[in-house]
Amino acid sequence: MFTGRRWFFPSALLHELDPDAARSGRRPRRTARDWVVDFSCFLLAVVVGATAMEALADNPHVPQGLAVVDQVAGALACAAVWLRRRWPLGLAVAMTPVTFVSDTAGGAGLIALFTLAVHRPFRYVAWVGGINTAFVPLYYWLRPEPDIPYPVAVLFAGLLTVAIVGWGMFVRAKRQLMVSLRDRARRAETEARLRAEQAQRLAREDIAREMHDVLAHRLTLLSVHAGALEFRPDAPPAQTARAAGVIRESAHEALQDLREIIGVLRAGESDDTGRPQPTLAALDTLVTESREAGMKVSLDQRVEDSADVPSSVGRTAYRIVQEGLTNARKHAPGTEVTVTVTGAPGTGLTVGVHNPPPEGEVPPVPGSGQGLIGLTERATLAGGRLQHGHTPQGGFEVRAWLPWG
Repeated sequence: MFTGRRWFFPSALLHELDPDAARSGRRPRRTARDWVVDFSCFLLAVVVGATAMEALADNPHVPQGLAVVDQVAGALACAAVWLRRRWPLGLAVAMTPVTFVSDTAGGAGLIALFTLAVHRPFRYVAWVGGINTAFVPLYYWLRPEPDIPYPVAVLFAGLLTVAIVGWGMFVRAKRQLMVSLRDRARRAETEARLRAEQAQRLAREDIAREMHDVLAHRLTLLSVHAGALEFRPDAPPAQTARAAGVIRESAHEALQDLREIIGVLRAGESDDTGRPQPTLAALDTLVTESREAGMKVSLDQRVEDSADVPSSVGRTAYRIVQEGLTNARKHAPGTEVTVTVTGAPGTGLTVGVHNPPPEGEVPPVPGSGQGLIGLTERATLAGGRLQHGHTPQGGFEVRAWLPWG
């Protein structure tokens, strides 16, 4: 933010805007601007002190010894101005009694009060500034100005103190505003980055669900028909040709699905020109494919008009049935799978996939359970719910309810 222009800003402001410097605890180093401002403040204190010294020499009410003490105190106060950045509160407190007894330290006292207002909260400024203002009437009563009436001198000194404090508080408010704006910008950047990461994570999860639901079904069909060809080399030519055709068609469909998903990943958005997404009307085709693969599937669809089902609900129902058939094919081969789809507008759509326990022992399949997790997420995103688990008879059932308003 300040690259190439750091010399133009106060070191205290740069220190607050730099989180690394604030955590390290090291003191800020003076910038070129700080050196110019500090030298100007020192020069101003010297000029005010010199002016007061001339007035002090012309004042007949001040003894010579007191004038010497006044000048020494003023010289030390001017030198102490260089410490105002390091100890603003201590310097302002020390200047309170010094300016009460020394005319030549008045400029240094005002600079110390201004520095306190810039670098410390208002409660410190109120105490120190209030004490200085309270001493003003007593100061001019003990050391009256020969050419200025007492009320005018008191009023002028009080107004000067208030102006110095107000100026310092204004500078402090500007610096705090810059710090708050920088903090807001950092929080906005962090929130934007988190939102982008969350969007990417949700997109990856959605693509992962889609790849699992689509490719798992296709690859399972390939595996079943390839296994049939492997274990039945003496099958009739017609059956072999039909199995090879299903393998070729499933491989082509899987390749098309994979290309579409990769296209979405490259483009960053879905391609509306691709193949239409499956709906509830495609269940008959899905069941037919499974039957051609050798599965025993019975479909009980009691929906008045599947075309009236919203596309998102129908697509979710299709994926649930697809995943249920895929799991039954892997974990309970040879069993008869029952698919039930019922519902009407206003009551919702109920989807169930049930299979009895397999005959004999089935070897475990690696990576099991991921599809059911994806189905649960799909149903939840659609505003419905999904349950799955073993039945009392030892089979397995997946049951979901989806809203159909």
